[in-house]
Amino acid sequence: MLVAAERGADDSLDVIGDEEDIAIAAITAAELLVGVELADAKRRQTRERFVTEILETVSIEPYDLTIARAHAALLAHTRREGRPHGAHGLQIAATARATERTVVTADREGFADLPGVQVREQSA
Repeated sequence: MLVAAERGADDSLDVIGDEEDIAIAAITAAELLVGVELADAKRRQTRERFVTEILETVSIEPYDLTIARAHAALLAHTRREGRPHGAHGLQIAATARATERTVVTADREGFADLPGVQVREQSA
């Protein structure tokens, strides 16, 4: 969702209301920063400005013991079910579950089968 906003999809953040308490997982901050590091010279300054604004504006949920416990439960669930998930996605889901937040994503299927994780789909 944030990547789409950075690329100019102006309506990509419309799914979030102005009154909502928005936060991102620490791993999401890392993913955004990797995008800056990998940007070519043409895009780096614009991308860095966008990411800096996000990181200065949005709360960042740290990966703490509460989130680690939720992450462990979700990882165990995916292993029992035989449905592997990406490590970063599980950290995002664990952060949402532990902090009672909703994951807003264009990839609803990536989070749909995770117990205790609320998901709101962003229109593509």
